[in-house]
Amino acid sequence: MKISALGFATTSKSGDILDVYYPNIDFDEEKINIANTKNVSSSKKTVELNWGQEDLDNPVEDVCSAYLKLHLISYKLVKPNSINLDGLFAALPNVAWTNQGPISTDEIDEKLHDAKLNNTDLYVRSLDKFPSLTDYIIPKNVRIADTSRVRLGAYLGSGTTIMHEGFVNFNAGTLGTAMIEGRISAGVVVGNNSDLGGGCSTMGTLSGGNNIKISIGENCLLGANSGLGIPLGNNCTIEAGLYITAGTKIEKFDENGDSIAICKGSDLSGCSDIVFIRHSLTGKVMAKVNKSSVELNSELHSND
Repeated sequence: MKISALGFATTSKSGDILDVYYPNIDFDEEKINIANTKNVSSSKKTVELNWGQEDLDNPVEDVCSAYLKLHLISYKLVKPNSINLDGLFAALPNVAWTNQGPISTDEIDEKLHDAKLNNTDLYVRSLDKFPSLTDYIIPKNVRIADTSRVRLGAYLGSGTTIMHEGFVNFNAGTLGTAMIEGRISAGVVVGNNSDLGGGCSTMGTLSGGNNIKISIGENCLLGANSGLGIPLGNNCTIEAGLYITAGTKIEKFDENGDSIAICKGSDLSGCSDIVFIRHSLTGKVMAKVNKSSVELNSELHSND
């Protein structure tokens, strides 16, 4: 495994690196060459990294390595959860992301003051450690209605459509065609031909003590405002408004409609062909055999 990358860093007045853009990467002979890099502003700092497999396996040490790993995921050279991102938050600085590029939080007050007095256009979009994906990489055959809701480090499969309420965190994303109108948290991966309905949520691993990687298989549907805290297999549906966690008590039914067990959500982790619904009178959660399938509208995912 040989990885070489050429990047260009933005620095603060004190010389601290705020971000790194990597337009040229040779990943084990798979090449990313976005454009000619000869005409580079003198304010940019050139960054060159030469890595092997051990660098992918090691924790993040600094801003340059953090941004390269995020680029590798968003260029789809590596999949989410396949490289070591330990230390990422500690390595990344909090930055003011503006229409004039990243600005140090120690300098943004002065910049904003000058902009107000001189009628120059300075718009602060966010104060965050992570920038938007599309400030660095434009994924092919993808639609994103609100680009501020997709972070650098997101992995977006061809044919993915992300509507205005959709959100995709870093080290997460879609492996194929998908409709995303809900939240894909860090570490969560969505399989081909799956649909996350409006306002639905997937449980991530960044806070709350959850150490189970949540995944959604192929041909799945999460109804509007539903939630998922266990891995799903293929061809599963969660009804609107229902949140399934590892501890949710669920009555399981066989293909004939007979009740066969009371189990926890964790007992059904990774299982396929299940529809999770609630009894309309008692509210109890039930897992029944899913006899239908999800079919996405092909016209909404032809994103050439």
